[in-house]
Amino acid sequence: MQKVERSELFESWPIPRAVASLAVPTILSSLVMVLYNLADTYFVGMLNNPLENAGVTLAAPVLLAFNAVNNLFGVGSSSMMSRALGRKDFDTVSRSSVFGFYLSILCGIAFSLLVTVFETPLLNVLGADEATAGATARYMKWTVSFGAVPAILNVVMAYLVRAEGASMHASIGTMSGCLLNILLDPFFILPWGLNMGAEGAGLATFLSNCVACGYFFALLFVRRGKTFVCIHPKMLSFRKTIVLGVFGVGIPASIQNLLNVTGMTILNNFTSAFGANAVAAMGIAQKINMVPMQVAMGFSQGIMPLVSYTYSSGRIPRMKKAVRFSVQANVSIMALITVAYFFTAGWLVSLFMQNPDVVQYGERFLRGMCLGLPFLCMDFIAVGVFQAVGMGAKALVFAVMRKIVLEIPALFVLNWLFPLYGLAYAQMCAEIILSTMAVVVLVRLFKRLEAGKLA
Repeated sequence: MQKVERSELFESWPIPRAVASLAVPTILSSLVMVLYNLADTYFVGMLNNPLENAGVTLAAPVLLAFNAVNNLFGVGSSSMMSRALGRKDFDTVSRSSVFGFYLSILCGIAFSLLVTVFETPLLNVLGADEATAGATARYMKWTVSFGAVPAILNVVMAYLVRAEGASMHASIGTMSGCLLNILLDPFFILPWGLNMGAEGAGLATFLSNCVACGYFFALLFVRRGKTFVCIHPKMLSFRKTIVLGVFGVGIPASIQNLLNVTGMTILNNFTSAFGANAVAAMGIAQKINMVPMQVAMGFSQGIMPLVSYTYSSGRIPRMKKAVRFSVQANVSIMALITVAYFFTAGWLVSLFMQNPDVVQYGERFLRGMCLGLPFLCMDFIAVGVFQAVGMGAKALVFAVMRKIVLEIPALFVLNWLFPLYGLAYAQMCAEIILSTMAVVVLVRLFKRLEAGKLA
């Protein structure tokens, strides 16, 4: 896609076509990412060893914490890039991409060192006990100690490429690593291969993320002179406008993710009190529920470049149409998936492990989790709009409301009222309130934009 074509996409393509061009590849790459996460759970589950499966589940908050860095430099830099494109400020576009690239590498190195040095206390925080600590540590060795940099970098680079409208290339890069992970998993995990269990899943993930990074480096080399994405160290700038622009959106997005990690850690700690079977079941239900969640996230991330560009170039009616179309499509899809999940929950869980206790737990967990999907997608789109237009503070308010004010307290209350099974309904309770807030805030935002009260 040439630079002129990218401008036409943002400025003149019909809304459904423009949204589909940006969102569909993002959704597909998100789904493939979920599939490779499901592959870890599926192939480890084939060992029929709840301890190995629990190890993957308990390490999940650490991997989710990668998104704090992804959001800081991926969301922050890509939002800055798209807004600069709308203003035709191409120097800022390139310098923002360089800033996000190198800072994400530094943070990835720091992440690896911290997790490796403080592994023992971290395992305790994650809820691992003597039985599950070994599998959890072996999984984290490859995914975190060795794998933090490539895991973070390939996601950040996808954001940078997507920021200028090259959503398909961003998705191909992400999917290349994910598909390789799925192919490698059985060989590394199962007895007929290397028989490494959870550790094998971690090694497959590490190698796959390295391949994804390789794709993006090759892409930038081939497209040099045809892309605004730049990783040349001479372009690295700590110019105040760039630092504040990236961090103004990236820090709230990063905090939002850290709050998600906190919520997942509390959930896993509550669940671990009921044994390895309950932990394994919760992990399986979470992974299955991540499929539609990533579809909703893909919509919100996919339309961000379009929202940023139309906002900064003053095309507010087009921006509003894009958001409205995305809401209608997203809510409809989530409603259909909720119905399907509710009635097939037990069968879906049984695909990953045949243990009757795990299936029984997982069925009830998944039914509770899926009820929040239609509401959650509205929250995602609202936060995506705030990030796209540089309103990081509003995105942060939603994050704090979601976790600190609503979901985490709901975990304590529901676990007290309905031990274990109430945990699955905490997200639904939070998202019902947040989706209502999202509609109100977005309506007010567009009224102010159309009246010219916000620049």
